[in-house]
Amino acid sequence: MSHYHKTITELGADLQAGKVSSVELTQAYLDRLEKFKDLNAFITVDSVFALDQAKTADAQIKKGKNSALTGCPIAHKDIFCTDGLLTTCGSHMLANFVAPYDATVIKKFKDAGSVTLGKTNMDEFAMGSSNETSYYGVVKNPWDQDKVPGGSSGGSAVAVAARLAPAATGTDTGGSIRQPAALTGITGIKPSYGRVSRYGMIAFASSLDQGGIMTQTAEDAALLLGEMAGFDERDSTSVDQAVPDYVATLNDSLKGLKIGLPEEYFGEGLDDEVASVIEVALAEYKKLGAETVPISLPNSNLAVPCYYVLAPAEASSNLSRFDGVRYGHRAKEYTNLDDMYEKTRAEGFGAEVKRRIMIGAYALSAGYYDAYYLKAQQLRRLIANDFTEAFKKCDVIMGPVTPTTAFRMGDKTDDPVAMYLNDIYTIPVNLAGLPGMSIPAGFDKAGMPVGLHCIGQYFDEARILNVAHQYQQVTDWHQKIPPGFE
Repeated sequence: MSHYHKTITELGADLQAGKVSSVELTQAYLDRLEKFKDLNAFITVDSVFALDQAKTADAQIKKGKNSALTGCPIAHKDIFCTDGLLTTCGSHMLANFVAPYDATVIKKFKDAGSVTLGKTNMDEFAMGSSNETSYYGVVKNPWDQDKVPGGSSGGSAVAVAARLAPAATGTDTGGSIRQPAALTGITGIKPSYGRVSRYGMIAFASSLDQGGIMTQTAEDAALLLGEMAGFDERDSTSVDQAVPDYVATLNDSLKGLKIGLPEEYFGEGLDDEVASVIEVALAEYKKLGAETVPISLPNSNLAVPCYYVLAPAEASSNLSRFDGVRYGHRAKEYTNLDDMYEKTRAEGFGAEVKRRIMIGAYALSAGYYDAYYLKAQQLRRLIANDFTEAFKKCDVIMGPVTPTTAFRMGDKTDDPVAMYLNDIYTIPVNLAGLPGMSIPAGFDKAGMPVGLHCIGQYFDEARILNVAHQYQQVTDWHQKIPPGFE
């Protein structure tokens, strides 16, 4: 079996047993990256940087000072500051920015001995649902290269789906891990808000952004999330709560598990083929001993308009730091300070980022704050309350991740609202701060992947990882590799 057919768990065991060295493994992935570079999944690949880390990992393994991840190559979304490497956020604004420190997530993986394979492509400043807003060009879905991989963590999703990396980090503000995971047929988890440190993760919307992981299997996701989660005093939104051993509970029985099915997630707008795949997956859960119960999330239809007031408002504030004064892009010609600000931001930001900054600035402006921003915060509370009520009747909530499978490039670029509606099932989870997961569940008639959405209670990532793992023990959707990438 080739290295790239194996999971992180299997590769870690091979490394520890001496069946392969980290240098050999890293080089194999670097070669594969080069072979399939047309997918445009990566922005930065520094082979010298990666191989140096691999050599260090091999030395640690020889000394017996290794963890389960020592020597394992991992790709990182280009939103995590990485000391000594470009960290661009998919933007012209940061095209020359080399981070002077490591984000906490990067540091945790480095401390575990993993190898940084490269930085993956993404929608600019994580603003997008298709990976079409990146300054570095679109990322291609390996299942059909005329279609989008989803966003904003599209590069990370494609890296794992095409087996260019055994795992990759991502971030999820309104669905940016789960949606691309669903559209590319991989496993992706967004933990509860506050579970993973946001220090060094360049902010889009601070009350919604959360780091997570994209892998082939739930078992790998459990291993990696256990490594990256935990309290960080440098992040004021980090929650001081013990991180359980996610791997330890993967094999717990699902007998008696109550799965809530929101009526709002199975109505108008859901593609028939996606719905039928979800129904088959739910039938599999019943065989495993689970039962389904009807629930309602009555305010979920308000999630998209609520999100697209709050997220742009926070973005307009967070992105004000990119002004050409301290770091990043600066316009070459300008007449005074105001002119420099205007030209720098006009040149540095793409259309979608500018759109959201303007919406956010408008929503926060005098006379509109109460009408828009405050009202959206009130709606957010109602959406969170819906989940609290629903969880009184069930243990997890399931449904589709996206209304359709991957769409063609360019289909929605001229219609921002149609693009935003692609996140209709994922956004409520971010607004409530809950953990959510996309599990590969099958394909439509065109051979495009469908993801099953599993939502858990606050800080109950162990439960949804267990639920996903048990499903993956009786199905093989997570093992499917796109044709031509076997």
